Amino acid sequence: MKIKISQVINDSIVDGPGIRLAVFTQGCIHNCPSCHNPQTHDINAGKETDTEKIAKILSNNPLLDGVTLTGGDPFMQAEQCAQIAKDAHALGLNVWTYTGYTYEQILDKNDPHFNALMNNTDVLIDGRFILEQRSLELKFRGSKNQRVIDMNKTRETGNIVELFK
Repeated sequence: MKIKISQVINDSIVDGPGIRLAVFTQGCIHNCPSCHNPQTHDINAGKETDTEKIAKILSNNPLLDGVTLTGGDPFMQAEQCAQIAKDAHALGLNVWTYTGYTYEQILDKNDPHFNALMNNTDVLIDGRFILEQRSLELKFRGSKNQRVIDMNKTRETGNIVELFK
């Protein structure tokens, strides 16, 4: 399945815990002021690749703990990102997904591709980056409004469970 990406970083240690494959998707409608990755906003930029190629990168690196879907916004290509997440889970890897949407906004859309990506995400970092709430002391997120949601426990309990505040 074709996907537009900005880049793929093998062996990332900053996009979640452990050693990760970071997939920077292309395309974002949020356009947060002072975004860390503004080059990923234009859906027409970047390069086209195939989810199977990304799956092969995942399977060829025995050091990986997981994959991080970031961007851009992975939900702009939710079907493709859900496939990458499924491929990662098949290899026993965890999946972290960054999005400018809130958890509640994603649920409200009730889109089958959004739901598939949510169902295959272990940790969701949600919410737009807000410059006025920026903090370098936060773990794995840029601004205080963003949440690091443990999706497995959230699905179990029916309530949002954050990994840390």
